[in-house]
Amino acid sequence: AATLGVTEIADRLGLSKPTVHRILTSLRLRGLVELDEETRRYALGLSIMRLGLAYLDRIDVRRIAAPELARLSRVTSETATLSIRTGDSRVYVDQVTPSREVIMAVRLGIPYPLHAGASSKAFLAFLADEDITDYLDRAALTPLTDATCVDPAALRKDIAAIRRRGYARSTGERQPGSASVAAPVLDHHGTPVGVISVSGPRERFRTRSAPCAEALLETVTRLSA
Repeated sequence: AATLGVTEIADRLGLSKPTVHRILTSLRLRGLVELDEETRRYALGLSIMRLGLAYLDRIDVRRIAAPELARLSRVTSETATLSIRTGDSRVYVDQVTPSREVIMAVRLGIPYPLHAGASSKAFLAFLADEDITDYLDRAALTPLTDATCVDPAALRKDIAAIRRRGYARSTGERQPGSASVAAPVLDHHGTPVGVISVSGPRERFRTRSAPCAEALLETVTRLSA
């Protein structure tokens, strides 16, 4: 129920009504519950929402993503990675590689700019519009390879396409000979708290891009939820 009276609360908790009333009075002082003066029924207060949001902000995305990375790598038979953002850069913080002879592996903890590669662009595309504009106006759009896009207008077009399909694509933009798809894990504000990618050797990945993207989107949907 959205609201409860003292008697209902006492019955459910197995406590006396005077005890429940004292507890509710204390909770009201802290904004955790609210009292409707006309109906004398209680509802959750705004401070409960703040506590809930504070808890969500503490969630360790790396811990939660670990089993999903393993599953994604197993389903796609390619490398699955997790990145987090650090200002104008992002870093790989975890990866799971498949059991096959030729794989793509990444170096954890190395910062990469937000305009180069699928994981970086997946962060950039899902930031607020003003943050994207600020980055493109301020950051040095340095190429990491010959395939890195450093033209702001072209990046904006790519960002629009990424938003439409829900994931970013890259072919050799960060590392020659590699290809990848990447999508964001969104928090309760709709802000990317991490990015998951699937990557592999360019020639092999060319025919695997679509099914890898499908599995990727299923993964980030679960993690965002």
